Amino acid sequence: MQDNKITVIVGPNGSGKTQWVEQLRRQLASDRVRYLAFSDAYGPATDKAYYLQLRWNQHDIDPETPTVGELLEKRKQESKAWNAPKEAEAADAEWLERLYDLFGMRVLLDKYVILLSSGELRKFQLIKALLSHPTTLILDNPFIGLDAETRDQLNALFPMLARQQGISLYLLLSKESEMPDYADEVIRMERGERRKEESEEEKVVIDMKDVTIRYGERTILKGLNWQVKEGECWALLGQNGSGKSTLLSLVCADNPQSYACDITLFGQQRGTGETIWEIKRRIGYVSPEMHRSYVRPIPALLVVASGLKDTVGLYVRPTEAERQQCLWWMQLFDIAHLADRPFNQLSSGEQRLVLVVRAFVKDPDLLILDEPLHGLDDHNRYLVRQQIEAFCARRGKTLIMVTHYEEELPKCITHRLYLKRQ
Repeated sequence: MQDNKITVIVGPNGSGKTQWVEQLRRQLASDRVRYLAFSDAYGPATDKAYYLQLRWNQHDIDPETPTVGELLEKRKQESKAWNAPKEAEAADAEWLERLYDLFGMRVLLDKYVILLSSGELRKFQLIKALLSHPTTLILDNPFIGLDAETRDQLNALFPMLARQQGISLYLLLSKESEMPDYADEVIRMERGERRKEESEEEKVVIDMKDVTIRYGERTILKGLNWQVKEGECWALLGQNGSGKSTLLSLVCADNPQSYACDITLFGQQRGTGETIWEIKRRIGYVSPEMHRSYVRPIPALLVVASGLKDTVGLYVRPTEAERQQCLWWMQLFDIAHLADRPFNQLSSGEQRLVLVVRAFVKDPDLLILDEPLHGLDDHNRYLVRQQIEAFCARRGKTLIMVTHYEEELPKCITHRLYLKRQ
């Protein structure tokens, strides 16, 4: 079998990596070229059944929706045409079992795709791509959203795919620190300490008591007790599928099970008459799921402005004062020049910056950042961390940040919560 190359394309956001790949795909012009982009982890943009809260509302999911295992089995059946007839079934079955073991996917086979965490989704999409027996595999930021264990698994898998499976690999990276030592070719594209405030009275922002979340027979969170006080900065850590996004959905009132739990936010017991909008008014939030929800050609400034109204998409035109407020925050993050650009025409890194600004724009009391540095280059990662630290240095500001990379955490972190997969 041919020993194919591993090519790494690295560069900052907006440097042209995506355009380079599009040109490569046109040159190859083959249906055995697979391109797995950042947005692919959340399903096709044409999926009309998707909406932001569907993951937390299982009663809305069509019972005929296929599970992870059924979708992978279907892809395996479709891929048999690429093998010799007598070898197809045994070869595909062996390859699929090997991938299940490599990524620990067996426990996920009975789940709907919409219920997977962002990291689990990325592993699912990668397995699906590999089952089609590609000759060329192009992966856009393949390590984002994955815990350290899974990143190590990928770094062991990629050389094997090239050396043993004969697949040409192209890896698009935004971070120099993720540069693998097994790359055969590298293409480079060009383009303070928190001050603790003393307060007379400690205010509790989040108080959860014995919180348990189950979906059928699957337990996501079990007997969780967690208290977050005003001014604290928390790192929320854990493996893919350990319940981090579920926990945040309880805080943001996106998960209907939150009303059956003992949860107090900003001193008010959940389910005592407050509306979802009263909860969200004091919270700024960005997440991988939110990134998936913006697919229309809406100007970047209006995406930012939607954070003022707590909507996904803007339904009320901003006033001139609100426009200026949005532009001020965009200038802080050095993206004011993108204000009139359609969101769906920006690079994935530029889109993530716009959504990060959306979380900051109303200057919330509680800032929740779920993988905020996804897909950002080194310069923008440094810039966002600096803005997080400046935000948290102010009195009364509270932070919860999710990441799988220890080095992404800002210096202002004061507390850590580790979740274990149940």
